[in-house]
Amino acid sequence: QVQLVESGGGLVQAGGSLRLSCAASGRSFSRYVMGWFRQAPGREREFVAHISWSGGSTVYADSVKGRFTISRDNAKNTVYLQMNSLKPEDTAVYYCAAREFFSTKYDYWGQGTQVTVSS
Repeated sequence: QVQLVESGGGLVQAGGSLRLSCAASGRSFSRYVMGWFRQAPGREREFVAHISWSGGSTVYADSVKGRFTISRDNAKNTVYLQMNSLKPEDTAVYYCAAREFFSTKYDYWGQGTQVTVSS
C-alpha cells in the first residue's frame, strides 16, 4: 500500500492563496493517479482535482477551475494543490488520495488537512 500525509492547510482570508502538499510513501509513487478531495462540515465529500501519473493530464471540479492547480513531482513523491483566490466556501478538510492508473477507485487516503477561509 501507499501512505499519504497532507500538509499546508491553515487559515487564510478570502482572496488569499495556499498550497497543500501530499507526501507519499510505501510504493512507487509514479504508478498512481493522485487526487484531491474535500469535505466541509455538513456536506458530502467532493472531488476537487486529479492528475495522471505523468502529470500531463489534469481534471478539476467546476467549482475550482481557474483557481486551483494540481501538480506532482514524482522525484519527491509529492503532489501539490495550489489554491488561489480562495473563497469561504472552499473551507473544508482536504484529503489526498491515490489510485492505480487502471482503477476507477481511490484506495488510499491521507488523514486530511484543514483549510479555513475567512470572509
